[in-house]
Amino acid sequence: MRNTILFYLAAVGCLTGISQAEVPGVIAIRNTRIHTATGPPIQGGTVLVRDGLIEAVGANVAIPADAWVIDGNSLTVYPGLIDALSRWGIPGAPSGAAGAGGRTPSLDAPSPLADPSPGPVPILGPAPAAPPARGPEDRPSNSSWVRAQDLVRATDRSIAAARSAGFTTSVTYPASGIFAGQGAVINLAGDKPGQMVVAAPAGQYHSLTVRSFSSFPGSLMGVIAYIRQVYLDADHYQAALKAYQANPRGSRRPAYDRALEGVLESPRMLLPATRAVEIDRMIRFAAELKRKAVLYGGHESYRAADLLKKTSTPILIDLRWPERPRESDPERRDSLRTLELREKAPGSPAALAKAGVAFAFYSGGLERPADVRAAVRKAITAGLSEEQALRALTLAAAEIYGVGDRIGSIEPGKIANLVITGGSLFDESTKVKFVLIDGVKYDPAPESTPPTSSRTEAIQ
Repeated sequence: MRNTILFYLAAVGCLTGISQAEVPGVIAIRNTRIHTATGPPIQGGTVLVRDGLIEAVGANVAIPADAWVIDGNSLTVYPGLIDALSRWGIPGAPSGAAGAGGRTPSLDAPSPLADPSPGPVPILGPAPAAPPARGPEDRPSNSSWVRAQDLVRATDRSIAAARSAGFTTSVTYPASGIFAGQGAVINLAGDKPGQMVVAAPAGQYHSLTVRSFSSFPGSLMGVIAYIRQVYLDADHYQAALKAYQANPRGSRRPAYDRALEGVLESPRMLLPATRAVEIDRMIRFAAELKRKAVLYGGHESYRAADLLKKTSTPILIDLRWPERPRESDPERRDSLRTLELREKAPGSPAALAKAGVAFAFYSGGLERPADVRAAVRKAITAGLSEEQALRALTLAAAEIYGVGDRIGSIEPGKIANLVITGGSLFDESTKVKFVLIDGVKYDPAPESTPPTSSRTEAIQ
């Protein structure tokens, strides 16, 4: 009778076009090849899932009588893939995070969520143009208090596309402004945003967006000075709050500042660094501010692997490798430095792995999440092992964000986020058969042709 009900539910799902299959609370994928991301592959093993968690994994796992059994003889099981820096789940957002050069065109506009300029707003007619910012006290391009978990929508189309490519988790950030806001680690499934959040806040996203010279900050030096001043203000604000809370009687209470509150709530800062000189600069900057930092970009990190290792600085590698622009002048001659970066950038992950640097991958504005695996293959061709590539797409990302105890590998007690493929994950012909997210099965959506509109451009 139970099997009949399951067949009926699956049939209803197919007829209604729903990719999510109703499954019982216990699932066993048996007789399959398992890549746990923490040890050697298990041949002919079983993964047992109960109530959304991994209950057991190994070669000799007892299968309970109430389990829905999936024969994995021709399948391979991996931990669910993690995009370490994206905007998946935020409606209307560009497909990827900002580029590491700090001048991403689509993100240059002031944030609509930033602090409004002081002054009255008329009841009728358009609001007057905001006066140009003259200093850090004006908080230009700052929405540090904005939280990704409040912006995420379960119906966003990017989620289904990401699941179809094998992604079960995203570290999603707002990405508009110098202080863009707080990210969240989200599972890419659920009926409501509250069901998707794994951990929050994940960090404060920074870009080095250079605005008009007519207002502050009008240069890269001004942007860095602005970030420095805000963090100094945050430290002073925190000290004033502690002093007032310790002895409020007879003391003037500090004024509430949501921008500084947002900075203080963030457990780490994300700083852009593509070139080796930028990596060195951002490491020194974070040390000056006495803040925990994660760098993103990393295309030239093959030149800075030793520095990253020495300072124990994790870095997120943009998988949209530098390439010649599609519509560039065919007669234009690129510099030797540009040509070298295009050739050697895919070798950065191998250099980082050899040096023992903590790194993870992010999609970086690729048009389709499925293109991520193709980009990873370039890194493998350049010297990265498949085991190291898998780790950079799973456990390494989880560990960088402090959630390695719940996602990123196939171990008992962790969230049942799995991707099941018809072969090796990094073979070009391999297809994703289905994913489990919080123990719920999702089938891939039909592939669609990528849009012809301009994509998010990362500055090299």
